[in-house]
Amino acid sequence: MSLTRRDFARQSALTGAGVALAGSVGALATAPNALASTDTDVETAAGEAGNAADARHGAGYGPLLPDPEGVLALPAGFSYRIITHSGRTRLESGEFTPSNHDGTATFDGPRGATLLVNNHELKGPRADWQYPVPLTEGLVYDPAASGGCTVVEVRRDHVAEWVGIAGTSTNCAGGSTPWGTWLTCEETEDKAGQNGMTKDHGYVFEVDPEDRRANRNPQPVKAFGRYAHEAVVIDPRRGHAYLTEDASGPNGLLYRWTPPAGFRHGRGRLRTLAADAGVLQAFKCFDSGGRFVDDLSRATRTGTVYGVDWVDVPDRDARTTSVRKQFTTGQVTRARKLEGMWWGDGGAYIVSSYARAESPVQHDGQVWFYDPGRRTLTLKVLLGVNPDPAADGAFDGPDNITVSPYGGLVIAEDGEGVQHLFGATDSGRTYPIARNELNIGTEEEPEYSEFTGVTFSPDGRTLFANIQEPGIMLAITGPWKRQRR
Repeated sequence: MSLTRRDFARQSALTGAGVALAGSVGALATAPNALASTDTDVETAAGEAGNAADARHGAGYGPLLPDPEGVLALPAGFSYRIITHSGRTRLESGEFTPSNHDGTATFDGPRGATLLVNNHELKGPRADWQYPVPLTEGLVYDPAASGGCTVVEVRRDHVAEWVGIAGTSTNCAGGSTPWGTWLTCEETEDKAGQNGMTKDHGYVFEVDPEDRRANRNPQPVKAFGRYAHEAVVIDPRRGHAYLTEDASGPNGLLYRWTPPAGFRHGRGRLRTLAADAGVLQAFKCFDSGGRFVDDLSRATRTGTVYGVDWVDVPDRDARTTSVRKQFTTGQVTRARKLEGMWWGDGGAYIVSSYARAESPVQHDGQVWFYDPGRRTLTLKVLLGVNPDPAADGAFDGPDNITVSPYGGLVIAEDGEGVQHLFGATDSGRTYPIARNELNIGTEEEPEYSEFTGVTFSPDGRTLFANIQEPGIMLAITGPWKRQRR
């Protein structure tokens, strides 16, 4: 049943859920619970004062200490362990660990081990990369493609790694399933014959971390559509899949897939679906006054709530036209850089990494929460445009995300300049967890790769994260504590 704009406006008036659209990103530093790095001296000072107040009130773990090894700055009492390193560590089959680590999830492994599935975001022909995902027999979708996933088994004194899927392209984020598998997402729309590919790409594939035989003869989940996939989460109660699209020209969309009647999720069942199974839809938002919202960047205050409707996708396999281009102005809501997702607290956390001139309002990151029961989208985190990305302190460009067992969120930064892992409390305050100190540029022009694949171990004691280039998986441990609001 459609949630009409009139119904949402009436509900907002009764419950106070709606927040009027007012103000600008540049004014956020003084807004309640605002998360902003802004473009004036006064606002920057206000933001710094807010960070100091956060420290006094117990958010976070204190200042980051430089790493003598030049890899990862952490708070006092924390340490890290390198799990895999592209070009240095090796797979069980003898090849080097592939490069460009991205989306990752953890699973309980045998005899106390932790299993991780690790995406490798490698686009285009294999000849373009020094360390592509090896073409392991039986696990290859397209032998021309460079990307895929590896499975990593971590024990206290031992690490093993093997190929989970190969011959896929631009494996960016993805998502774990309630039944214990990984959905890896191709962030590309390349068709057979483009960029050297021999098969169509832009799909989601399922990878089983425990059963290697289940990964043989990989098949795309065509029911989820073909577009520049970023991340996916599964609603464990209703069975819906929610998927983000990282695209521009025009901006990308948030999708919902509804399973066909009688379908029951489980290991390996997605690959049995017909290409047109279920219903794939794109979101359409409206504010508390019933007005259509064309782009999520319109929201300039944390706490903004939008009602959500869903609009059917005409051609999910994009045979002639990209899915996002099949909608005309006014049919759907868009957002630039729809990135990581994580299911938690009964809904989906969704990242919009930034907005620039292509969007109505500029910002350096949003985190939204979609409540499927109420069909509302609430802005939880908003980062104003960072005036000096090279300076340590402010955060910008959120990407991969996870819900912390200690409260709030942990977010991987993919912005300009300095790169962090940072936390956000339930009320929206941010604090640093780690800083990438591995300079892949020069001393005169330093460059630091993005963080990816942030995820906690099943027991909550270890935070895993990746430095995408050259491709390093890290395990972070320390005195984790419950974060105040």
